[in-house]
Amino acid sequence: MNTRRKVYLYTGGSILFWAGSATAFKQALASLTPVMLLWSASLISLVVLALLLVAQKQIALLKALKPGEWGGLLLLGVLNPFLYYIILFEAYALLPGQMAMSLNYLWPVVLALLSVPVLGHTLGWRNILAISLSFTGALIIATRGEMLQLRGVSITGVVLALVSTVVWAFYWLLSARIRVAATVKLFVGFLSGSLLTLIYALFAPGGLLPSSGIPWFSMLYVGLFEMGLTFFLWLKALQMADNAARVGNLIYLTPFLSLFFLALFIDEPIYNSTLVGLMVIIAGILAQQYWSGRPE
Repeated sequence: MNTRRKVYLYTGGSILFWAGSATAFKQALASLTPVMLLWSASLISLVVLALLLVAQKQIALLKALKPGEWGGLLLLGVLNPFLYYIILFEAYALLPGQMAMSLNYLWPVVLALLSVPVLGHTLGWRNILAISLSFTGALIIATRGEMLQLRGVSITGVVLALVSTVVWAFYWLLSARIRVAATVKLFVGFLSGSLLTLIYALFAPGGLLPSSGIPWFSMLYVGLFEMGLTFFLWLKALQMADNAARVGNLIYLTPFLSLFFLALFIDEPIYNSTLVGLMVIIAGILAQQYWSGRPE
């Protein structure tokens, strides 16, 4: 198989797997608490990442990590998977899948905002306009198009979905400062995050898992494809692509495919406001990417 076909295969697989995540979240959370889902899926992901380390013969890279790198990567695990997913799963438990998923796509916008105080970046008027456009899209989704009120929507769920974007953006900003192989970075992070989640779950109400009706398929899907293997496929696609930016923009097909899966597999009615708001968010993100670094 030539390189171009591999890029398409890895990219298509990433889009398909991540598109199914919102459906898997909702199916799993119908039987599990967010904590139950997180500890089980993160441990599954940890096993997957360990196997990837062995398959790529990167165990030596793990042994070569400096104490400071170990400390930084273990701290990253507190952000992802622990904080990020516990907040995100709580949002999914309170909101329709389409709403939680769409609001979560604001994270590139939040990343641009946080890069100002954290990295010292500046935002021109075009960037501010693009960011404002994305937040308008989020408002359309959260209010189901009514703009000035939250009717029949969990305010707590909306806030949690937005907070998850802040945690994810912080994770990427801090992760970029630790220059080690991506699989090593994910494995060490999931090592600390999974153990922290398991300890937290031991003291959480409801126990580790329900006595019956465990959604094994959804748990495995989240662990394998949302948290573990798909990150590897996506990074491989970007590394092998002639134009990483063009491949990267294909990821914005994911939320629309995700809406299709939500409607198909769990019969969730898709609101017109979700489609409109999602298109507005992505238009703002793409405009912000286009204008970043260009003269005003």
